[in-house]
Amino acid sequence: MSDASDPGSTPTLAEVQARVADVEGWLTDAQIQALHEAARACPPGGRIVEIGSFRGRSTVVLASSAPVDVEIVAIDPHAGNDRGPQEIEGFEAEAATDHEVFNRNLADAGVAERVRHVRAFSDVAHGDVTDPIDVLFIDGAHRFGPARADIRDWGARVAPGGRMLIHDSFSSIGVTLAILVELLVSPEWRYDGRAGSLTSYRRTHQSPGARGTSALRQLAQLPWFARNVAIKVLMVTGRHDWARKLGHDGETWPY
Repeated sequence: MSDASDPGSTPTLAEVQARVADVEGWLTDAQIQALHEAARACPPGGRIVEIGSFRGRSTVVLASSAPVDVEIVAIDPHAGNDRGPQEIEGFEAEAATDHEVFNRNLADAGVAERVRHVRAFSDVAHGDVTDPIDVLFIDGAHRFGPARADIRDWGARVAPGGRMLIHDSFSSIGVTLAILVELLVSPEWRYDGRAGSLTSYRRTHQSPGARGTSALRQLAQLPWFARNVAIKVLMVTGRHDWARKLGHDGETWPY
């Protein structure tokens, strides 16, 4: 166990999970572990950038898990849009509350001073972040255009050997299409796997054969994607019993 009195100690996975147990958000335990491991592996003096923070669940995980000299940048406009499943537009009234709760959750977790919050949409926030990025976590707008821009434009700023993690992959239609367009046969992004809908990519030069292998591994996720889409349709239409027949609990949004 880490020593809470030692500012240089890194919390264990169990301690990080405890910190975010009551923080609202859409990360499973397996996804928390994936972010925890990626942040811990960030090189000394490196930089982690998060696109889409909501109320700070993933932000707390990243800031708690990274080495003490790593910069943590959280980009989220807290404008009421793209808040989560089925909350794409029209939630402006919740924006101020999201921002307030985000700051409170970071303070309660003891990581507020570690995080630099850029309150802006990701497409206009490039000037607020210095290159290179060592770990990029994308959980912003889920529509195809913005998701593609985040993957393409922010991904281009990740250092060679760096990592990009994308939430709602092979779950959200827009995010999945963006991945297929930008990453399926990319010569510089290797697919390393997923924890639920959280995919992990490594920026590395790929030979044609390696590109083919990476593409096949991603295409193998499409049946899971089709299942998730079917479950969402069933839930929207109130057929929760049918969703259960597909192996889902029938109540929570699949992610």
